Amino acid sequence: MKDALQPVAAVLHNIVPMATDNHIFSFLPEQPMALAPGQFVEITLPGVGSFPVSACDQVRDGLITACIRRAGRVTEALYQLEMGDVIGLRGPFGKGFPLELFKDQDALLIAGGLGMAPLRGLLQALLDDPHRKARIIVLYGSREPEALLFREELVELSKEAQIEVRFSVDFAETLPSLDDRVVCKIGLVNELLTDLNFAPRQTVAAVCGPPALYHCILEELALIGIPAAKIFATLERRMRCGVGECCHCVAAGRYICKDGPVFSLEQLRTMTEAI
Repeated sequence: MKDALQPVAAVLHNIVPMATDNHIFSFLPEQPMALAPGQFVEITLPGVGSFPVSACDQVRDGLITACIRRAGRVTEALYQLEMGDVIGLRGPFGKGFPLELFKDQDALLIAGGLGMAPLRGLLQALLDDPHRKARIIVLYGSREPEALLFREELVELSKEAQIEVRFSVDFAETLPSLDDRVVCKIGLVNELLTDLNFAPRQTVAAVCGPPALYHCILEELALIGIPAAKIFATLERRMRCGVGECCHCVAAGRYICKDGPVFSLEQLRTMTEAI
């Protein structure tokens, strides 16, 4: 039986700078890992520490890919590494997005800030389904235009008519010049729901972002008519060890890392301490 606390060696395969202090890191573990959208791995830097992170893409050619923000001592150490260096990976952990519920349903993905990273993993899984014909709508809000992760990629997917995109920013002297198919407004991401024409009863929603986003939008989606059992949020920010040993993520008697990190609004209504 695999020891969940024993890291597997993984080579840092590629580094792609994104917005300020946000890079995409690709790792090639010595043992293959199957990682579903919404699941996560623990990255370990020997002698420094570890942290959990969700993938921002499907596993391709064995690579685990994550968008990681430089935000503390361990991530700062990761940013000092070079391609070819070896780190440790543990996982996969947790329960991800229920892809079976998205079949033949419109997908509404709502992200705030770095929350676009794990939702991009879900988006790529939906786009990789050759039989999918339903709509994919992406609503994404950030502080400013420069902080919108994967902006060019999302705009290009919109041009190809694979997805529909709406951006919002908290403030901007000028809004970016985008394709005519892409909306960009100054305001909160939940305001992007205004005038959005879709069929709530035929829609599955996935939300990822800061707690303030969950507080303002999850119940709003339910009021619009999306069933609570089809509204999902990922609470990965609360996790630490990944295997339920440290109890750091316990909320309402549930381990976010083991029972989640993806939960439906139906579940979250009984977990008032979780958000």
